[in-house]
Amino acid sequence: MRAADLLPGAVARLRAAGVADPARDARLLLAHALGVGAERLTLHLGDTAAPEAQARFESAIAARARRQPLAQITGKRLFWSREFRVTPDVLDPRPETETLIAAALERRFARVLDLGTGSGAILLTLLAERPQATGVGCDVSAAALGVAQANARALDLEARAHFRRSDWFAAVTGRFDLIVSNPPYVSAPEHAALSPEVRDWEPRGALVPLGDDGDGLADYHRIIAGAGAHLAPGGALLLEIGATQAPAVADALRRAGLVDVTTATDMDGRPRVVGAVAAGALP
Repeated sequence: MRAADLLPGAVARLRAAGVADPARDARLLLAHALGVGAERLTLHLGDTAAPEAQARFESAIAARARRQPLAQITGKRLFWSREFRVTPDVLDPRPETETLIAAALERRFARVLDLGTGSGAILLTLLAERPQATGVGCDVSAAALGVAQANARALDLEARAHFRRSDWFAAVTGRFDLIVSNPPYVSAPEHAALSPEVRDWEPRGALVPLGDDGDGLADYHRIIAGAGAHLAPGGALLLEIGATQAPAVADALRRAGLVDVTTATDMDGRPRVVGAVAAGALP
């Protein structure tokens, strides 16, 4: 059977399952099954698909029809032009989170802390972009830390990226020029309304704060309360936020004594990152 002949039935299955862009996903999964780059798939559609490739494609389409995220099926996600391993133990890095990277790269830093590191995409991207910097990634999930460590090895960043199992600042020592975090900020009612790809397949603990009281802000308060003891003078704290949370998070930062509060918007013009600075100046 030609590779092209596998597509119509797969597209129909994904459409029936409610997948948002079934044709796109079917093509990406076919490229994955064939072991070719998505940009080269057209060149291989006339080729005969080996039985092994057909079996891989069938398995991938079945998983996608169950609404498993594409990145979990292929095991990878492109983020800030680099490929990161993705598993069900970590959040799939979102394009919106690149707003946090852009905001961080506007700052001076030699030592960075990433709270709730997950796949390590944020920390490792910052270290790759700043070759002289070192950093620590913390997560309460041992499985997530395993994914982050694998990504550090793949990007040849093991010497500068260190990972620690920690509930926010609990196991963190020292001070940092930059603290970044994309913490859980989805309220429990919002989580129930998310797409199946997110609600059913991504780790709930990375989405909904522990002890959520309905506004998704619980972990911001925990992070902001501990930041002062771990920021160097003049160091910055940058937090990814939900679209409606900027005023509350900015107010919490000011009440904690941080200064120069700023908000950055994502590619859709929505508030996405709130930052503030510890009093003093970086050396």
